[in-house]
Amino acid sequence: MSKKQPSANLSASFEDAMAELAQLVTQMEAGSLPLEASVAAYQRGSELIKYCAAQLDKVDNQVKVLQGDMLKPFAADTNIDTVRDA
Repeated sequence: MSKKQPSANLSASFEDAMAELAQLVTQMEAGSLPLEASVAAYQRGSELIKYCAAQLDKVDNQVKVLQGDMLKPFAADTNIDTVRDA
């Protein structure tokens, strides 16, 4: 992992963090990383997952505030129950 990686706590975008995470997963799945690099990649991946999860929670809360009491189940959810009962 020769690329300098900023901390997940910096102002990297969600999309950048997801792209970096996908790259790490690809490298780890290839099995070509030495043990120490694999551990470092796993640690970095864990940081990125926490960062992305926090960003998603933040956006979810913003959407809930914006929609207020207007939150309703998706129409697809009700269609699934209808199909199962048939």
